[in-house]
Amino acid sequence: MLTYLKWTFRIVLWSTLFALAHYTLPQHDVVRVVNTYQERQDLGDWTRIFWAHPDDQAANLANRDVQFIQTVRRKTWLLGFYQTGGEETMVYRNEDTGWSWPFYFKFDTANLQTEADDLRSEKENPEWAVMTHYGWRNELWSTFPNAVAIRPVDAPDVTVIPWFNIFFFVFVVVAWAFARAAWRQFRQRMVDPAVQDAEESWDEMSSRVNEKRGRIRRWLDTWRDKK
Repeated sequence: MLTYLKWTFRIVLWSTLFALAHYTLPQHDVVRVVNTYQERQDLGDWTRIFWAHPDDQAANLANRDVQFIQTVRRKTWLLGFYQTGGEETMVYRNEDTGWSWPFYFKFDTANLQTEADDLRSEKENPEWAVMTHYGWRNELWSTFPNAVAIRPVDAPDVTVIPWFNIFFFVFVVVAWAFARAAWRQFRQRMVDPAVQDAEESWDEMSSRVNEKRGRIRRWLDTWRDKK
């Protein structure tokens, strides 16, 4: 039973960390911008966590105007590393993140909206761009990924290497290995000797207690023999 609980805890923990990383880390889509617009959104339910909170005022509003970018996106698989050749629609929100989480420090919503407007094109004469964003698109919960940057590209089959994500995971692995080595060294130098000393002290105390008990029993036995 304990083994099942341990594995369940590990699966839940790693799944949560993976979901958090997948939502927060930047992703890159090859898109064709078809339209931009602004719409008032109600932020009264639990899905508020999927909208940005650039300042205290925005966090307290029940609804606010949000800018959106409508695109046609190239389909990909394997977390966006490979293109399948097809296309699908994708709508991005365009909100400042400010100083809040996730820490993109985005303050140029108006500039990004202008850049997206400038890249609008028709299907007959497409102009392609790479949209950098974070977050998820979910039609049921009406959540949208947040656009962070956009830049034009010459062709839709461009290869985008996620350098930030690569460096991030390398840093995480190195930091984890360093922390593990530091903990092992600390455990060998501090924890294990302290535990060993505590065990020896406990054994010594137990021996003394047993010895005193034996003396008391022998003393009581002498009184019983006299009777």
